Amino acid sequence: MAGNSQRRGAMRKSGTKKGMVVGSGGQRRKGLEGKGPTPRAEDRPSHPAARRAKKAEKASAPRRGAPGKPGAAETVAGRNAVVEALRAHVPVKALYVAERIDSDDRVREVLKIATERGLPLLEAPRSELDRVTGGAVHQGLALALPPYEYAEPADLVEAAHEAGELPLVVALDGVTDPRNLGAVVRSAAAFGAHGVVVPERRSAGMTAGAWKTSAGAAARVPVARATNLARTLRAYQDAGLFVVGLDSAGRTDLVDAEVLDRPLCLVVGSEASGMSRIVTDTCDLVVRIPIVSSVESLNAGVAAGVALYEITRVRGGQAPR
Repeated sequence: MAGNSQRRGAMRKSGTKKGMVVGSGGQRRKGLEGKGPTPRAEDRPSHPAARRAKKAEKASAPRRGAPGKPGAAETVAGRNAVVEALRAHVPVKALYVAERIDSDDRVREVLKIATERGLPLLEAPRSELDRVTGGAVHQGLALALPPYEYAEPADLVEAAHEAGELPLVVALDGVTDPRNLGAVVRSAAAFGAHGVVVPERRSAGMTAGAWKTSAGAAARVPVARATNLARTLRAYQDAGLFVVGLDSAGRTDLVDAEVLDRPLCLVVGSEASGMSRIVTDTCDLVVRIPIVSSVESLNAGVAAGVALYEITRVRGGQAPR
């Protein structure tokens, strides 16, 4: 019956291949169905933009041996550097020795130390050492170091309370030289501080250089990483610590500060720029170390040592632990 769309065969089921669809311009119905939004150029594997993005991602990825990043492994390459690291008892994951290496006093000392300490020793072709060290000049010797395990900032205060001692924490702001960090850790150990806090960004990390400068103190003094240093300092204030910044622009001499016998967080800035504005504003007190005018500033390691000595003296001449 004409006009009866309900009769059998009057309507073609979708998806059938029989004949063309009227008004479709010769295209099949399936060709008219939407396929979703067009992918971004970076998401199309064959597109030049995708290749550029992949190349940039690979270039920005932390390469093996990159220091200072949380959880990143590090390698020490070269005979002198390996000897010095082993003498400083830097933690070692593995010792790489090139096949048919030309032996000298340094190689013999390295092998002797590795044998005495039972270090994993891997003999490898020089091409493997090139890969492990990222192409650095290794002279046939390289150390693979395990990633440093940073503490949490709150752990340092908890350790002091558990020991029944006045908390003493050192925080570094903008200190990017690992040797300065190592020197601060060494001073912290000498004067009984409960740990050192460093920011995650724009700060030195516990690399082999920091370990060597600490002269073994890094094995005894924990180093914590703070996602946001100013926020960490405010958390310390909430926990009852008095935050004292050390800066040449401070209005109070260190020896005149009347808070050194309290639970304390000492903040030390970089030699070049001191503390950042937001960290300075967070401090309860900013003090200075009096120095002669011909010397503009002390580096972070020396300044921290002087301040920690004065804190220990005020607290009765004995380290807090």
